[in-house]
Amino acid sequence: MKITLIAAISADGKIAQSSNHLSLDWTSKEDTRFFVEKTKEVGAVVMGRKTFETIGRPLKDRRTIVMSSTGGSETEKFEGRDGVEWTRETPAELVARLSAKGLAGLAVCGGATVYSQFLAAGLVDELFLTVEPVLFGAGVPLGDGFGRIDLKLVESRPLGGGVLLCFERK
Repeated sequence: MKITLIAAISADGKIAQSSNHLSLDWTSKEDTRFFVEKTKEVGAVVMGRKTFETIGRPLKDRRTIVMSSTGGSETEKFEGRDGVEWTRETPAELVARLSAKGLAGLAVCGGATVYSQFLAAGLVDELFLTVEPVLFGAGVPLGDGFGRIDLKLVESRPLGGGVLLCFERK
């Protein structure tokens, strides 16, 4: 299974100014278009509970998996919103289960805790980072708690007001 991490980051490498900062108030329409296109191509997405709560619904035409340390108790908040799968599995357990079911790819879509868990587990094959033209000065990093990961730049292309960077593990 190919694991793709997708994130919009500020020019100083932050995914948000604070833990309750919504990405839609600083990311470009081009980033949103890319996100929709890439996640539909992959077909399945995983995100943390807080990230899901900012969206508030399953992503159309994509399998939506929400990782939460409390499991499915949050489903009560989202009654009537079918199409969301809640899990308490570790990234390795989730990937093993989905691979065994024949899933070819998974897009990791935030937030920092989920990005960190997948990176620390060595499960990310490629990263798509949209660098938006903003500096926060402080904020939430893409991730932490993992060792050095060497990357190879595969592609860099303009994406409207930002830049799309595609990396893969060496």
